[in-house]
This record gives sequence, structure tokens and C-alpha cells, in this order.
Amino acid sequence: MRRRFLLSGAALLALPAIAQPGAPRVETVAGGLAHPWGLAFLPDGTALVTERPGRLRRVTPDGEVSDPVRGVPRVFAEEQGGLLDVVLAPDFAESRRVYLSFAEPGEGNTASTAVARGRLNQDGTALEDTEVIFRQQPKLEGGMHFGSRLAFAPDGNLFVTTGERFRFDPAQDVSDHLGTVLRIAADGSVPQDNPFVGRQGARPEIWSYGHRNIQAAAIRPEDGALWIAEMGPRGGDELNRPEAGRNHGWPLVSWGQHYDGRDIPDPPTRPDLAGSIHQWTPVISPSGMVFYQGSAFPDWQGDILIGGLSARGIVRVELDGQRVRGEHRIDLGRRIRDVAVAPDGVIHALTDAEDGALLRLRPAD
Repeated sequence: MRRRFLLSGAALLALPAIAQPGAPRVETVAGGLAHPWGLAFLPDGTALVTERPGRLRRVTPDGEVSDPVRGVPRVFAEEQGGLLDVVLAPDFAESRRVYLSFAEPGEGNTASTAVARGRLNQDGTALEDTEVIFRQQPKLEGGMHFGSRLAFAPDGNLFVTTGERFRFDPAQDVSDHLGTVLRIAADGSVPQDNPFVGRQGARPEIWSYGHRNIQAAAIRPEDGALWIAEMGPRGGDELNRPEAGRNHGWPLVSWGQHYDGRDIPDPPTRPDLAGSIHQWTPVISPSGMVFYQGSAFPDWQGDILIGGLSARGIVRVELDGQRVRGEHRIDLGRRIRDVAVAPDGVIHALTDAEDGALLRLRPAD
């Protein structure tokens, strides 16, 4: 049985007064989604959407929302925890594998970020043979800073972004997974060229460390490199390009301040640490990102589209190599949790709300 949330005529949202010429028109594809978090498109244009309370749904291009897909692992759905990202395996057409990141409950009231995979059956109603292939260590109490985005690199390995569980200093400790970018094989094993393989006391899954809370990540198509946008404290959201084995500095340095007003040294004071490509103060609260490739918005080719929770819209970043050349805001008037591009090149976004929605952005003309 399916629920239908398509609004008559696909409701158009008012464009902001500061909109640039040619700003996209915005349609609501489907509503009634409970804090939707992750978005991935099947080859036929149907969207897989995660809901943070622990449900995975299919949303058709005309707005039909399925019953929950069976076979999703049990989640720790408190505060920022729950069912998080979703991506398709690079060989989805043959394997039908779907990967999920989520807050996994442990003993007592503990939890940590985990990754599971399963095979989507032919009618899309269930994940079969679901298995957890990675568990962040250690599991801790509290519901803050789980990350987590998933991104497949061209070599078939999977990047997993995490948070430091609001514990600060463990992000500097490579003996745990807190505040790290991880790199695992598609089956959860450790690639032997990871930077900490063979180092005593270090977690071999770690790619980079010293991160705070990464809820946006994407692979740049032109070179296959991972880019992330991570949340700072009071100020200092960062756009970064994580490199193997590098320390990105949290909480030793930051462009922001602690929530209690205490200062944090700025990154230039520590040239030994990896620097950021760009920073936002005030924050945009980045969540979800994609490098645009498609015919719908030809002038945006290669730009980064970043969902903004605090920004209440999409931040479009123009690049010149490794440098930010320009920035534009698409004001949607809602907290944006994820951004993705459909097979037809049209941009879609998820709104973060108890009654959340899947939006579609088309060219104005």
C-alpha cells in the first residue's frame, strides 16, 4: 500500500528577494517525510529517502511515497542519531546493493556510527541479506555528532565521514574512530594502502582525522578526490579536501569559538595541520553536498551544491581548481538536509523537519 503526498500542480515556493537572475523554480515532489536525511536515486529516477527515526522509503518522480522498505537495521533514534545516509553501490545494476549509515545502539544508552549494506529486491520493498560492515569504536552515551555521509571513490572504496560525538579531544586520537574520515572496501575490509595500516595503536580504517562533525561529502568527478563540508562550533564551518593521514586540527584550531565563548586558535597558527579551502562565519551548517553534472543547469557544471541547515537553502560554490571563486545562495526558506541530482540532471533537496519534504529545482525557463 502506498501513501501519496504529491501536491496538486507541484507547489511553487516563492523565490527570495535576493535571488539571482535565472534562479531555479522550486516544486514540492512529496511531503510527510519525518526528518528525511539521505537521498539517492535509482536508475529509473525513483528516490530512496531515509527518515531519521529509522525508515527507508521510495519516492517516485510523481510523488508516490512507499511504505517503509523492510530489512533496515535497528537505529538509535535520539537527538542527532537515527538512520542517516544512503548510497547505491557503483555496480548497483548487477548487485542491487544499497549502503546505509546510521547510529547503531549498543549496551545501555550507548551508540556509534555504523554502516550496513543489503540487496534491494526487484520490487523495491525490502533489503535482503542486510549486514553491518563497519562499527565506529567506541560506542558512547549521548546523541550528538554522528556524522555521517557515504561516498564511493572511483577505485570502489567507500569513504565514511563521522563526528567526534561531541567529545572534542578524541578527534586527535587515532586509536579511536571519533572525528575521522574512514576508508573501507565495499565489503567493510581495510584497504591495505590506507595511511594507518600497520601503525601500532591506530585504527586502520582512518583516512584523515581531527574533524568535528561531517555531514556533507562528495567525490569531485574530474579527479576522483573526496571533498567534505564540516560543521564548526560558533562560526567556522569548513570546506575541506581530506588527504591521507592528515590532521585537520579539531579541536586544536578552528575558525569559530566554543559555544561558551572561549576562543580557539585560528588554523594559521598551526601550519603543520591541514588547512581548509574555505570557511563560513556565520555558519551555514552544511549537510549534504554534490558536484553538479547535468544538462538542466549548464552554467553550474562542476559547482558544489551544499545543503544549508542554518542557511535555509542551498549554497552553490564555484571553484577554480582548489580555490573558491564565487558563492551563491539559493534561498529555500527551509533547513536543507541533503542535495542530490536525479538522472535527468534536475536538482533535488530534502528539508529537515518533522513534516519534511522532497523538493525539485528546475530551470526558471
